[in-house]
Amino acid sequence: MSASAIPDPSVTFAPRRARSRAFATHWPVRLGDCGPDGRLRPDGLVRYLQDVASDDWIDTGLPPGPTWLVRHAAVRLTPGARWPELGDEVTLTTWCSGSGAAWAERRTDIAVGGECRLETVTLWVSVGPSGRPVRLDAGFFAAYGESAQRKVSARVSLASPPPDAERRPWPLRRSDLDVVGHINNAALWSPLVELAAAPLTFARVIHHAPVTGDDAPELVVAGTRWWLTVQQLVHVEGVYALGG
Repeated sequence: MSASAIPDPSVTFAPRRARSRAFATHWPVRLGDCGPDGRLRPDGLVRYLQDVASDDWIDTGLPPGPTWLVRHAAVRLTPGARWPELGDEVTLTTWCSGSGAAWAERRTDIAVGGECRLETVTLWVSVGPSGRPVRLDAGFFAAYGESAQRKVSARVSLASPPPDAERRPWPLRRSDLDVVGHINNAALWSPLVELAAAPLTFARVIHHAPVTGDDAPELVVAGTRWWLTVQQLVHVEGVYALGG
């Protein structure tokens, strides 16, 4: 899909610079992450992004330190490629593609048989035990190299649902809670499984506020845009585009 076809042109998929760290790993697409069509589900993809980010951090040798909370994430299908399917061996290559005071942008490419299928970009905020942002230190920049020096903003705009949007309850499950008591980022991509009837060519999800196990969110849908609201306030916002 060309850049002009992306329904959110504010998203940038920055390439890796030469003097930068990159981490690669691989594993097969397994049954639990696929839908009835055999394709890797969007929420399964986001679990991959979380896992490879954690593996990369461990591999740097940096101390465990902060908790990283996702601010927004996007994926696009490489033109002419297909989504990974059950049994495909995927190679994930990840690197830090930018940073701010207390946040970092991570790019991850997903390839099958040497062919890049999916490009992703995610912005993570570094927070300490108090829940407040923690500034990135010199050790972070020494580990991740030149690409990490690219400046990125953590600001996101909010597109509110139109008055005539469709609304329905969105039940939560305790199994979706993560270690900080929020509904896990991957679980918050699951509305796309319900809404996208054809393969995705692009999707972006923005997290404006956490969703907790005590919330009773509504799924609000208008065309290819969707929101999770809690007491009429937008907590999660998404947009997507479909292929054939």
